[in-house]
Amino acid sequence: MKIKLVKSLIGSKKDQIATAQSLGLKRIGDVTEQPDNPMTKGKIAKINHLVEVTEA
Repeated sequence: MKIKLVKSLIGSKKDQIATAQSLGLKRIGDVTEQPDNPMTKGKIAKINHLVEVTEA
């Protein structure tokens, strides 16, 4: 699955910023490809208001 950061991390909680960074997202527009597993889906659920997910 492809994950794209579409909103800024400024003003987000520290744990949400850490989650985004663990997925490899640092700036708006960053795209990363992650495996489709429960751990990744849990991370996405935590920051779903900041990212856009597409199935690859």
